[in-house]
Amino acid sequence: MSKTQEIEQALKIAFAPRELDVVDDSESHRGHGGFQEGGESHYNVRIRTERFAGKNRLARHRAVHAALGPDLIGRIHALALDLDV
Repeated sequence: MSKTQEIEQALKIAFAPRELDVVDDSESHRGHGGFQEGGESHYNVRIRTERFAGKNRLARHRAVHAALGPDLIGRIHALALDLDV
């Protein structure tokens, strides 16, 4: 399973989002720190879920990191998050 698939699966289970976009943006970081040949190092994630209702930005980010877990987070160089209800 690719990291993209792992991210999607974990976020679907944790948040039952009505919208989820996980984009491997690694190629646009070629030559920069953390770039890995073959990609899967830099991600843009957009989630829309009712489970973020009442949570501030920091709480939403913490919830996503917790859902992904330390192992998967440790294998990703950069994770840009766009989180809303």
